Amino acid sequence: MPRVNLPIADGSVEAYETKGVRSWTPPAKPAFNRVAFSAAHVVADARSPVDPWVGAAIDWDATLRYREHLLSLGLGVAEAMDTAQRGMGLDWPTALELIKRTVEMAKGRPGGLVASGVGTDQLAPRPGLTTADVIAAYEEQAAAVEGVGGRIILMASRALAAAARSPEDYEHAYGAILSQVREPVILHWLGPMFDPALAGYWGSEDLDEAMDVCLRIIHAHAPKVDGIKISLLDKDKEIAMRRRLPEGVKMYTGDDFHYPELIEGDDRGFSHALLGIFDAIAPAASAALQALGAGNAAEYRRILAPTVPLSRHVFAAPTRFYKSGVVFLTWLNGWQSHFVMVGGQQSARSALHYAELFRLADAAGLLDDPDRAASRMRAFLTVQGIDQ
Repeated sequence: MPRVNLPIADGSVEAYETKGVRSWTPPAKPAFNRVAFSAAHVVADARSPVDPWVGAAIDWDATLRYREHLLSLGLGVAEAMDTAQRGMGLDWPTALELIKRTVEMAKGRPGGLVASGVGTDQLAPRPGLTTADVIAAYEEQAAAVEGVGGRIILMASRALAAAARSPEDYEHAYGAILSQVREPVILHWLGPMFDPALAGYWGSEDLDEAMDVCLRIIHAHAPKVDGIKISLLDKDKEIAMRRRLPEGVKMYTGDDFHYPELIEGDDRGFSHALLGIFDAIAPAASAALQALGAGNAAEYRRILAPTVPLSRHVFAAPTRFYKSGVVFLTWLNGWQSHFVMVGGQQSARSALHYAELFRLADAAGLLDDPDRAASRMRAFLTVQGIDQ
């Protein structure tokens, strides 16, 4: 098996030999008993003259090719979300173009499930921002997504977090949008570990109080709510909220630490999935969900168990930098020709972080071609000053 000289925390280097073991196979005809979205990343155009810190240049062919791959594995695509660096390099005009292209690509494909992020990121931060401004921004994006035939994920809004003065402001803003949408939407509660600007969302720093506000909104507009994704990395909070949802409203786990048990569920219910880590572990996620759908919970757990240490590493604090790990793994696996990200976010993690990611991905059987992955890892580390 190929070897790579990987750095370790004490400053030395170890000669690491890949294992290359994969004891599962993605299904040829996926059939799941859970709705499972992968929040998909974007591939930067590394040859563009656009400076990464200034604008977003997208390699559309590579970006859409990966979405086709996700759909072929039975996973839905959660488009233009935080995994696609929305608000961290991907602006609204580029996000809308991405949504248009993905919705069009998915038409006529088996499954073809796509839902797209609607937010308020076209609003420039300014003094005096009001909830009316936020509502208008949401309306603009919702109309644009519905106009191209897309389903809506109503993303948490930095602008609303800044403008709202009470829980009632959140109830008013969400009520205004939900009363207008054509089809039921997925709400999105993103915790401050993913985006510090969203601290105190729903009008309270106390998560239980915030949950009460969110649930009031859902109950008041249940026919317009398909479900809610929460990304708090707290499984107990998710389970507590799941048990309080109106009948027919789904819980979509966004917990990249505890997803196997939350998706499997218990005798009182389960969560569906809308996960950034499913971008990186897509083949394993597909194989595991196939096993769960066939009633083989033990096989489901066996496949996903080694992916959890990888996910916890990718989403380690500062959690908002997780996108770099997702893109790094897809580069190792040959889905893109480079490790360059919009916003220059490839620099967000250290060489040590990427070395450990390589080890954990190998242990989980997630290196599609160990020889190629090792070759790319060696090239990356050489640039970091680690001789191979």
